Amino acid sequence: MYRRTFTFLALCWLAQWAMAQAPKWAEKAKRAVFSIVTYDRDDKLLNTGNGFFVSEDGVALSDYSLFKGARRAVAIDSEGKQMPVLCIMGADDMYDVVKFRVDIPGKKVNFLPLATTPPAAGAQAYLLPYSTQKSAACTQGTIQAADHAEGDYLYYTLALPLKDKMVSCPLATADGTVFALAQKSSGQDTATVCYGVDARYALAQSISALSYADDALTGIGIKKALPDDEDDALVMLYMVSAQLPAEKYAQVLDDFIAQFPQSADGYLRRASHRLASAQDDEAMKQVEADLDRALDVATQKDDVRYTRAKTIYNYLLSNPAKPYAAWSPDRALDEVREAIRLNPLPVYVQLEGDILYLKQDYAGALAAYETVNRSDLASAATFFSAAQAKEMLKAPAQEIVALMDSCVSRFTPPYTEEAAPYLLARAQALLNAGQPRPALLDYDAYFDAVKGQVNAVFYYYREQAAIQGRQFQRALDDLARAIELDPQEMLYRGELAVVNIRVGRYDEAVNVLQEALKVQPQYAEAYRLMGQAYLQLKKQDEACAAFAKAKELGDPNVEALIEKHCK
Repeated sequence: MYRRTFTFLALCWLAQWAMAQAPKWAEKAKRAVFSIVTYDRDDKLLNTGNGFFVSEDGVALSDYSLFKGARRAVAIDSEGKQMPVLCIMGADDMYDVVKFRVDIPGKKVNFLPLATTPPAAGAQAYLLPYSTQKSAACTQGTIQAADHAEGDYLYYTLALPLKDKMVSCPLATADGTVFALAQKSSGQDTATVCYGVDARYALAQSISALSYADDALTGIGIKKALPDDEDDALVMLYMVSAQLPAEKYAQVLDDFIAQFPQSADGYLRRASHRLASAQDDEAMKQVEADLDRALDVATQKDDVRYTRAKTIYNYLLSNPAKPYAAWSPDRALDEVREAIRLNPLPVYVQLEGDILYLKQDYAGALAAYETVNRSDLASAATFFSAAQAKEMLKAPAQEIVALMDSCVSRFTPPYTEEAAPYLLARAQALLNAGQPRPALLDYDAYFDAVKGQVNAVFYYYREQAAIQGRQFQRALDDLARAIELDPQEMLYRGELAVVNIRVGRYDEAVNVLQEALKVQPQYAEAYRLMGQAYLQLKKQDEACAAFAKAKELGDPNVEALIEKHCK
């Protein structure tokens, strides 16, 4: 009886001694430590562990391995309150640390300040575990070594026992400031030794514009925070726009606006994203609200006016069958002209010309394009725009060719694919101006620029230039290639027959047309052309029979031939 009483008293004395050893700051500090529960993609329990707050607004630290593979996580404080993890703010899988933000219930939480001066070997250390009990017991130990790790950061070895459930709990100095996160010993001696990774290193983890390609971060399925710097965050928005599903990207845009509410770029990008999926007037009103807010917060009003004008203009071009009543060419024109009034940049004037062209005010569009072509913004595209406006105004063909010359002169041979569309456009302008041989040169340059990757239509157009330039063999060769690429198109077969008739190859013309009729027996024009070839071969009866068949199939042009040759 005496022995049992002594043992009980001894245990009580030891417990009182342990409580007496707990630092004064421990009771408050324990409220900054919490439990973490992570869940996988199927919302099943993945891991449990610890973390602690390092700022009053919910920034916290823990171990990376706890979060790896997680799709969501919940922090549970010492009072049992559950708080979802909002976003990951940085991670390092090598040193097994992660920084994140918790959705705290109030404006502030208790947090542990970081040590301003890292402790040295021999200093006392306290491990503060997560606890839901009133007790604020700490585990006390000594720092054995403080070795340099990354940069000026340290990695600690401590003579301090560590239980499994204490991993990632805070290691504090005697004054209650945190210097490390507790980690397991690399061996098995967790009863006397543990390690600590510098809390400053964990806190230094951050998100950058390239973070979406970081393996450590991509290994966590929880939403990532945006960079603290607005410019870096904008770069990240650009990069993730093509990587994330639409709904995930929309969340990132919302986060950007919440973090940078005075940034016009956020509202403009969200307007563009919303516009891509807008199906009704209510959705369009949300787009307009973002465009209006962008103008409200912008410091460069002209740039936002220009973007608003361009947004409306592009919408009108891509949605002609789904108009939004509030958006019209005149509305876009008003916006861009206000931008020009504020800052007459050539790029704004170019858009003014594009809008006027859309309104079919070709003279106004040409005047705007000519202004741009006298500026530093002059380019192949701006000269091409002017050429198009001149064409719509039915200007002399040579004036259009002159503009296309200025356009193509912006490139140097050997031409690349960038120059290819302009070479094709100049070829057509030259053909319209009665200059087939220079046109052929441009068609050939286009062919080389695209490395021969052309379709049947290209060969047909080049054949037209060859015919006008009296290069008949080239014409025949191009038509043969067009038919090879598109054997179902009767236009090419009919044209091949016409060229053969023109150069006196009447039998070949008949063969071409007979082949065409095998593909399309009801091709009326083939019979009319065959009749013309038979006439040249002095085969009157065959010609008239062919004309009759053309008439039967509804050829509107064959009646005159019948009247002339078959009566």
